[in-house]
Amino acid sequence: MIDKLKLTDFTVFKALEIDFSSKINVIIGENATGKTHLLKAAYALCSANNALKGKREVEDSELTDALSEKLVNVFKPIENKLGKLRSRGPSGDSCFSARFIDKQISASFHTNSTSIKDVSSKEYENYGWEPVFIPTKEVLSFMEGFVSLYNKYRLSFDQTYYDICSLLDLPVIHTDQLDEKSNWAMDEIKKTIGGKFIFHGGGRVTFIVGKNELSVNDTAEGFRKAGILYRLLEVGAIRPGVSGTLFWDEPEANLNPNLMKLLVEILLELSRKGQQIILATHDYVLLKWFDLLMDRSRDDHVRFHALYFDEESGEVKLQSTDDYLQIAPNVIDEVYAELINEDIDRSMGGLGK
Repeated sequence: MIDKLKLTDFTVFKALEIDFSSKINVIIGENATGKTHLLKAAYALCSANNALKGKREVEDSELTDALSEKLVNVFKPIENKLGKLRSRGPSGDSCFSARFIDKQISASFHTNSTSIKDVSSKEYENYGWEPVFIPTKEVLSFMEGFVSLYNKYRLSFDQTYYDICSLLDLPVIHTDQLDEKSNWAMDEIKKTIGGKFIFHGGGRVTFIVGKNELSVNDTAEGFRKAGILYRLLEVGAIRPGVSGTLFWDEPEANLNPNLMKLLVEILLELSRKGQQIILATHDYVLLKWFDLLMDRSRDDHVRFHALYFDEESGEVKLQSTDDYLQIAPNVIDEVYAELINEDIDRSMGGLGK
């Protein structure tokens, strides 16, 4: 679980500090404000230490190599140079730090750096919760052979796609390892999409509806997105209170309204069992469902983080709130209100003439 993230001169961020809820975090903002960059930075820092697990002693050089490799693979900067992730402007180091309850990591790099320059760690190598990152594009339609290709060739996909495909191809965990809410979520997804995705190994996936077996490419993209969540629960990659943070970039993409409501219900239930969730969205319906379905009597907590361009400096700034009505600026809400007003004006246009 990640508590805090600080970014200085990193990609689009001149100076950003964000405190995450231990339950649900919803990041909003117009295009180019860095929503995906924020998710990827947090994910990279939550997962870079996985390569160091099991080692009794970790040298600083091993830590810098692990961090550098993960950041480069997740962001894919030009020429694979870490220094290309430094934001434009006056010279200086790009810095980042993250806090994970009782563990911490901070590091920096130059514009011309190919790897991390300085690193400071407090038990970071022992951070054991493995995160999950679900990218915007669904992956079931191209999973077959993808992991092998990624390992052998230079592909244009960043490592979040490799990571999620690797998780989806894991074997199913024992049923006694699934908690009640995970079973409930899987049942609800199966009922809603009318079938189940079957994973045959090597990335081959089919969809079973009754006695019929269909190609994964013959199923709706929204169903495939729901199938990804089902599978992550089925293999134990998402286990509330056990697994690491769930990062999800634009979960609403290609989902119909019924699936969107179900998704929010599932995420709230998982958070009640100890799952931290950080997602980015452009969608009013998804945003509003969190506001409407959140139940404070059940200790629900949804923190909204709004990224925006400061009018004077042009820099990306952040405002966070636990109250939907206090989100400011709320570009999603503003555009939706404009749409409603335009519709009303058109409907009333002939009156009084």
